[in-house]
Amino acid sequence: MKIEFREGPVERIETPLLAVVSFEGNPASSGTVEQLPAGTRKMLEELQTSGELTGKALECTLIHHPPGLAASRLLVIGAGKREKFQLPHLARLPGTAVRQARSRGIHEVSWLTHARLRTPETVQQAVEGAIMADYDADKYRTEKNAARRVDSLALLAGETPFTEAEKAAVERGRIIAEAANFTRDLVNEPSNLMTPTILADHAVAMAKQFGLESTVLGPEEIRSLKMNTFWAVAQGSHEPPRLIVVRYMPREAPAAPVVGLIGKGITFDTGGISIKPSQNMEEMKTDMAGGATMLGVMRAIAQLKPRVRVIAVVPATENMPGGQAYKPGDVITSMSGKTVEILNTDAEGRLVLADALHYAKLQGATALIDAATLTGAVTIALGNITTGVFGYNKEWVNRVLASAAAVGERMWELPVDDDYRELYKSSIADIANTGGRYGGAITGAMFVGEFAGDTPWVHLDIAGTRWNYEDKPYLAKGPSGHGVRTLVHLLMNLNK
Repeated sequence: MKIEFREGPVERIETPLLAVVSFEGNPASSGTVEQLPAGTRKMLEELQTSGELTGKALECTLIHHPPGLAASRLLVIGAGKREKFQLPHLARLPGTAVRQARSRGIHEVSWLTHARLRTPETVQQAVEGAIMADYDADKYRTEKNAARRVDSLALLAGETPFTEAEKAAVERGRIIAEAANFTRDLVNEPSNLMTPTILADHAVAMAKQFGLESTVLGPEEIRSLKMNTFWAVAQGSHEPPRLIVVRYMPREAPAAPVVGLIGKGITFDTGGISIKPSQNMEEMKTDMAGGATMLGVMRAIAQLKPRVRVIAVVPATENMPGGQAYKPGDVITSMSGKTVEILNTDAEGRLVLADALHYAKLQGATALIDAATLTGAVTIALGNITTGVFGYNKEWVNRVLASAAAVGERMWELPVDDDYRELYKSSIADIANTGGRYGGAITGAMFVGEFAGDTPWVHLDIAGTRWNYEDKPYLAKGPSGHGVRTLVHLLMNLNK
């Protein structure tokens, strides 16, 4: 999507679609609507009186040949109640404008910025929302929606020219949104076309394109490193596993922290011997969303160049019920030396993360953040709206939560407490790989945390948020890219 700046009186702007925002209560004279000429606002007042224009959140009113404007169409998008409106959710509004334009085959959108409230942050959010909205998970349809893509977004300044800081914010927004869409592309791929090898190929190509270091370890190297919990999951599949390592190590960055980003990369999860029900098993192609998230983050920071050292580690494999598959009752010795009794082979994500966290520490990571589609339990607790956040180090947990709030991605802290350890105790090994049904998201997270040791660690359970199950006004059904924007914000602000 091409992003351009246009200045001058809004009534003189010629465009197929001019998008503005209004608030509930006085939709004809609030938000960016108040910057429209008197003749246009008079018509909107009539629509408000008739009840056709309310300003309710994400309500859209389309007007052809609006009086007083050179624009062919005027789209008024409701922002809801002013007192409830949060700036981090601003991205949803231009996203809604883009989705509305796509549905009508309109290829150019003009977005009127607010003369008084415009900042680099709000400009960046507008660009992120627009680019992420112009995405559909229809790659393999013979009849695609490509003809409905929005080719350009014009940011209208009105009589207040854009500053250099605001123009720079546009480029940041583009980089971050394209990184999130890169993650969405990876998650959307079917598992026959996104094997561990293919995922590694994508990671290496991305790293080469943006100047990152990358290393990929194969089966022999994984086994020689005694990454036995990772290997246990991988051994049931004919597809060889890959340990993907991508490094961003700027010389000017402080020596610490070195942030390890660990992403679960199960390219398909049958559940193994503890096989899943067949219903909805096709969704398990998305079980590598954690790994895809971390690769998207690396893509963004390679271009944005924060002053922080980052190592991404993605253990990629399938979890299959083959003749060599690991079994309930097995005891596995992890790379760290901790022993694990296998009670359920469908609790495999925590096993691959266990060795990956330990490996990241050996590579020099001094703080760890992992993202994984780890448990169905977190979806029961928080639905498909909010990511569960876990960690013992409150400073790092609060950093993640603050970044999530800043970009408008919903995340919520869930408890980690020693009392829960009783649930995943083993009578024959150090720990068991599941703690049972109750508190499943917590015990799953705490299992992973066992391998962080004393290193600051935060776990993101994105099982519910990695996918949109229905079209939203501002985002298509399909992979969400959730988490990329939060982690990029965190890394960009660590050593400012």
